Amino acid sequence: MRNPLADKVVQLKPSGIRKFFDIVSEMKDAISLGVGEPDFDTPWHVRKEGIDSLEKGRTTYTSNAGLKELKMEIAKYINRTQGLTYDHNGEVLVTVGGSEAIDMGLRAMLNPGDEVLIPQPSYVSYEPCTILAGGVPVIIDLKAENEFRLTAKELRDAITEKTKVLVLPFPNNPTGAIMERSDLEAIAEVILEKDIFVISDEIYSELSYKEKHVSIASLPGMQERTILINGFSKAFAMTGWRLGYACGPKAIIQQMTKIHQFAIMCAPTTSQYAAIKALKDGEPDVVMMREEYNRRRTYLMKTFQEMGLDCFEPYGAFYVFPCIKEFGITSDEFAVRFLEEEKVAVVPGTAFGDCGEGFLRISYAYSMEHLQEAMGRMKRFVEKLRAQKQ
Repeated sequence: MRNPLADKVVQLKPSGIRKFFDIVSEMKDAISLGVGEPDFDTPWHVRKEGIDSLEKGRTTYTSNAGLKELKMEIAKYINRTQGLTYDHNGEVLVTVGGSEAIDMGLRAMLNPGDEVLIPQPSYVSYEPCTILAGGVPVIIDLKAENEFRLTAKELRDAITEKTKVLVLPFPNNPTGAIMERSDLEAIAEVILEKDIFVISDEIYSELSYKEKHVSIASLPGMQERTILINGFSKAFAMTGWRLGYACGPKAIIQQMTKIHQFAIMCAPTTSQYAAIKALKDGEPDVVMMREEYNRRRTYLMKTFQEMGLDCFEPYGAFYVFPCIKEFGITSDEFAVRFLEEEKVAVVPGTAFGDCGEGFLRISYAYSMEHLQEAMGRMKRFVEKLRAQKQ
């Protein structure tokens, strides 16, 4: 029988995140610090809106691009937070999470052989989605000494005649790194000069602790060449509702909507009604969750300092990215041993790109009690590794 499988799919590496959580799910008394999911329930008034929509029988398809009221609220939200103006009728598309928007954006923009610049460490989907869209991923290794920010020089050095798209993953998963306005202004000059496009994944935009998040689309000349991607999972604790959105030039959004039309039809109707409520009345919930994440972030940084573990200070998302190079073992080996010996699951930095070697991703989307217990175990494990080196 002929091979039924596509080579490019078979050759994709599975997610480096999953194997640890397949193990931890069956390990008694294990603690997971690996999942990037808020530990808060979706706010009640948002859940209630979803329930009400079901009780009212709102269970039919919506338009392909999403409910008109939701698209209008998204446009208002982006204008309120970033000063950007998008026409809800043609420049806003409601998607099944931010992940679908990333996939469709790449498929709508890439011709075979087009190069996509992907700064790493970063979210695991960018590289395989590029390959599946027929593009060529070109990795830019970000550096700890630059706080894992993308510099103009790194960008310029990676651009070739085949470069078409830059993925801009900030605030960053897994490092927690951010790009401030001055950082964005420097790379925007290169983007404009080289005439490339940007997919800006801003799913963690509300979880910025140093200063208000700045979208690169808000800089002069950038809105017309940027797909701004965001969603409800992280800021509004709505991961299971599977709802995101893309804002951008009408010509690109139109083609993304065509793909969405054939592949998905529309995003979940119940989720869309709940999301309208989140955007209208959810800001106090976002503020409360952000303040609690910041408290946990501060606790972890202080704890790492007390352990003597090097970790640059992250100012976004809900991850820390401590360095474990001093122990002379790989990130994968550290994570496996930590799980086996102390029953704590973390993610090796290499799950997010080769340049993540020597680092771990630890999520603080967990209760303080959960984190304190895990850090007690980590302190014991780190002391054991240091004693073994002597």
